[in-house]
Amino acid sequence: MFGRSLNERRRLARRAGRAHRSAVMIGAAAICWAATCPAQTPSPNPAVKLAQNWDLVEPISPVPADISLDPARVSLGERLFRDKRLSIDDTRSCATCHPVEKGAMDGRARGIAVDGRPRLRNTPTLFNVGLNTSFNWDGATSTLEAHAERLLLNLDVMGSTWPALLAKLQADPGYRSAFSSAYPQGITQANLLNALATFERSLVTPNARFDRFLRGETKALTAEERQGYELFKSYGCIACHQGVNIGGNLFQKFGIFQDPDAQRGSKTDVDVGRYAVTKVERDRGVFRVPSLRNVALSAPYFHDGRMPTLEGAVETMARVQLGRALTGQEIGAIVRFLHTLTGEYRNQHSTIAAPGTP
Repeated sequence: MFGRSLNERRRLARRAGRAHRSAVMIGAAAICWAATCPAQTPSPNPAVKLAQNWDLVEPISPVPADISLDPARVSLGERLFRDKRLSIDDTRSCATCHPVEKGAMDGRARGIAVDGRPRLRNTPTLFNVGLNTSFNWDGATSTLEAHAERLLLNLDVMGSTWPALLAKLQADPGYRSAFSSAYPQGITQANLLNALATFERSLVTPNARFDRFLRGETKALTAEERQGYELFKSYGCIACHQGVNIGGNLFQKFGIFQDPDAQRGSKTDVDVGRYAVTKVERDRGVFRVPSLRNVALSAPYFHDGRMPTLEGAVETMARVQLGRALTGQEIGAIVRFLHTLTGEYRNQHSTIAAPGTP
């Protein structure tokens, strides 16, 4: 699997690094590392130093076991998150599309608007969302508070208005008391958004088997899973999927080596991606790189939910993003590694369940 010459690997690295300007500095550095680092057996403590005298830490970091958040604000935010009164007609809550008990996403190819129509994009999971640097598939917002407001006021999602929403909360003695306990100013627009965002920041899933491996527990992964991780790094997946959230921190064009929409008869319905936000031509077809944490439970995949299986997603990514045709064995090894990224929510793996799981 590492039989390419050094010059050839460097050429591939440079070719992938031209993909998109917004990912050049992070992506090119990671690809260069992946292309030139020779095959190696993970060291006894891979989170500290790689073998072969490479004075580098691993490109992925474990999810912190503890995140310091105000428990009163987390509790209030969870109550708001589950309250259907946050929608204009009291029919849906944030949990309608992001049920925490079922993977914090709806499991559909595309989200459903209030009138029952499919929306443009897939609903991503909210687990570990606070570890991202931007939100939505197109990066339309850069804070969870702004993201929450955007959805609360979106006519296709919650359709609410600030006067109506604040009036509902002010009419509830329980909310008046809870807000007063958590915020000196009581019920305000800013405090409502902060409470929702604080709860969302609490949705971390630490203690995945891969996190334990990074912390030095080498037996947390099987030999096949470790092989999958080495392939993940050496083939360049790590260029975009790195950091604590294994993604979520940059943008990338969907389809670098091949057009993923080439089979479509018409391009009129192709999502323009980040271009819709920036109106900059180079952002056409560019999307926020999603986190791969809990990815084994967050099907279907991609911004439009086109791929129902993780194996298909790996094959597609290798082909259109990296210019590689993987064997079934290679796909299987990478998928086995990706299964080790499932963490715990509130100290239980059982609460990280795929939508539809009993």
